[in-house]
Amino acid sequence: MGDETPKPIFFFAPFVSSTMRVEEAWMDYNGHLNLAYYHVLFDRALDEAFGVVGLGPDYVAERRASYFAAEAHVLYRRELKAGDAVRVTLQLLDIDEKRFHVYLEARHAREGWTAATSEMLSLHVDMSTRRVTPFPDEILGNLEVMRAAHARLPRPDAVGRVIGIPRAEPERATGTRH
Repeated sequence: MGDETPKPIFFFAPFVSSTMRVEEAWMDYNGHLNLAYYHVLFDRALDEAFGVVGLGPDYVAERRASYFAAEAHVLYRRELKAGDAVRVTLQLLDIDEKRFHVYLEARHAREGWTAATSEMLSLHVDMSTRRVTPFPDEILGNLEVMRAAHARLPRPDAVGRVIGIPRAEPERATGTRH
């Protein structure tokens, strides 16, 4: 009974969230899901995935630490409407002692098409000081297992995408003007 050997942790690659339903109250005046609620779907999936790693509400209460989003890039691909069932996949791209980098896809749960993607960088934070701090060894170990499982997946094309308006190359003068 005194043997508290940690149980091995296992991750699907990618992590797949439970099914979530788009709520009527989340619709905007365009008749589709308001952009803020895509973040809600991504955030719920992130909480679900990292709860498995050990970074859930108990961790915050007991360790007085959590993770904060530092940067996010969302690409909206197709509209979601009220009542749509959604599942979010999460791929852990990279980690270090204080950060993790993830890629998420919100997909229509029945039809499989991608509604939106999100690439995020999050920081591990000491809740007492509100400063970035290293992950505890056991959490970092769990993240390493997850990263190793996800490393077998192809790197998504949208990772590292830059926002901007593409401009055509200016035409070069040939010396003759008409």
